[in-house]
Amino acid sequence: MGHLFLSDDWITAARDIRHRYSDQVPSIDVLVRINIVTNKVPFGVGLIHAHIDTSTGVLDMELGLLVTADLTVTTDYDTARQLFVEQDPASSMQAFMSGKIKVEGDITKFMVMQTSLPQNDITVAVIAEIKSITA
Repeated sequence: MGHLFLSDDWITAARDIRHRYSDQVPSIDVLVRINIVTNKVPFGVGLIHAHIDTSTGVLDMELGLLVTADLTVTTDYDTARQLFVEQDPASSMQAFMSGKIKVEGDITKFMVMQTSLPQNDITVAVIAEIKSITA
């Protein structure tokens, strides 16, 4: 059963997946703290605040905004899902170029994060599981 991206149930399920693999994933060397403002959300009040934080060496995505962030990404729900779940660089670049993704702050951190996340069999498995729980 899938959960809507960024719903409380999705956040909980994604957190559980990340924790299950936490001792197997390689450390992330890039320190990035990103606030994410997602609009046109198909549930709740239509707006969700979330964040990504790699300051502990792992990627954590949680609800709520960070007090201190390197940048803030604002986009619509479908684009956010494509960016953070599907992780399709071509679609992300197209969305950015067409103005669907707005970035305030250090945009280089956003670009570095997209290209420097470790890729191995374990991280691929984590991504696949998170995709499988996403409706």
